[in-house]
Amino acid sequence: AAGGFTTNLPLKDFLREDVILAMVKDGDVLEAEHGGPVRLIVPHLYFWKSAKWVTGIEFVEKDQPGFWEKAGYHNHGDPWIEERFSPERARQKNKA
Repeated sequence: AAGGFTTNLPLKDFLREDVILAMVKDGDVLEAEHGGPVRLIVPHLYFWKSAKWVTGIEFVEKDQPGFWEKAGYHNHGDPWIEERFSPERARQKNKA
């Protein structure tokens, strides 16, 4: 995505029926303030998986953590089971 932002997403999540690459909102071209010209929307995972300003998609054999994952956020990010922080970062937060 623009600005060097990256996120990782397993193929099984990317191919779900509710995941979309949006270019239009309410019949109009998706504006930059809303993540246009192309925004990835992954409604079943935390917000950092829904990349704004998408400039490309790379399919890789081995997982590569993205921007927020490298900063300690959970690699998968399922909000329904509280996958907010990586296990290591969650332990650090609980000690504080």
